[in-house]
Amino acid sequence: MAEAGTQALVLGFETSCDETGIGLVRGRTLLSDALATSMAEHERFGGVVPEIASRAHLEAMVPTVHRALADAGVGLGDVDAVAVTSGPGLTGALLVGVAAAKAYALALGVPLYGVNHLAAHVAVDELEHGRLAEPSIAMLVSGGHSSILLVPDLAQDVQPLGQTIDDAAGEAFDKVARVLDLPFPGGPPIDREALAGDPRAIAFPRGLTGPRDALYDFSFSGLKTAVARWVEAQQRAGTTVSVPDVAASFQEAVVDVLTAKAVRACRDHGVDHLVIGGGVAANSRLRTVAQERCDAAGIVLRVPSRRLCTDNGAMVAALGSRLVEAGVAPSAPDLGADSSLPITTVSV
Repeated sequence: MAEAGTQALVLGFETSCDETGIGLVRGRTLLSDALATSMAEHERFGGVVPEIASRAHLEAMVPTVHRALADAGVGLGDVDAVAVTSGPGLTGALLVGVAAAKAYALALGVPLYGVNHLAAHVAVDELEHGRLAEPSIAMLVSGGHSSILLVPDLAQDVQPLGQTIDDAAGEAFDKVARVLDLPFPGGPPIDREALAGDPRAIAFPRGLTGPRDALYDFSFSGLKTAVARWVEAQQRAGTTVSVPDVAASFQEAVVDVLTAKAVRACRDHGVDHLVIGGGVAANSRLRTVAQERCDAAGIVLRVPSRRLCTDNGAMVAALGSRLVEAGVAPSAPDLGADSSLPITTVSV
């Protein structure tokens, strides 16, 4: 256990989807980040199958914990607190992580913190770039979420400004990749194909960017449909479809809307720090355009390394560490999983 004046060692569990992530963090120092994934088992279905993901978490849990401890060079007896994603996410997958975290916390006699998956995506940036400026604007873009948040206090006060009203950005990448016969998940292959394409080749629509549309909400369903119809029209006409051009034009439409709305949120709220997290934050074009627009607007941009953008245990441990530091009360022993946990609930 941590001695007086030393920072707590937090063990983090992440099982909201198909990644079994176990992280160990002391303060804002990442000691280990072990990951097991069942992605290969979902590829043939073109998406994550909840039952398969849950069973994979059960099989991977204990070996991944042991690997994280070994990588950090610590033992279970050194752990001072346990943090776990309690929502949002797939219910069955979440329950596996919550049950495991509760068991470890009980066995070790340490406090347990059930945390919000989205807030954890913000917290992970502190492991690489230090304490988050407060307030900050955070934009989270992944397969399940596309949100813009105002973060006055990461440990206790996260406020939603906007979110997707249909498909999340990552979901749109997956569906467009399917149209283009690219592998699942769609983000990385579209990013690669787009490098050889022309982002101005096809004028795909920018959803919710009209004068009467919600300022910070997103819509990618219409864009996904527009890509599919364009490809179908070319195929009917017997025209060869340039996959790089379609990928680049689609990607540019997504990135344009994401970055424009994030920068506008910063300006409107007088905030000069923007954090981008979630799996889509690994996209190379998003990083480039976000940096260009933030530089032009005098905004400091913070984006974690690509490995920490996707789901991982480090982000959960990072938020748990922040909660311990802030003196937030731990969760009750009957902590459960909430697949639709609102972002306003940072810890349960």
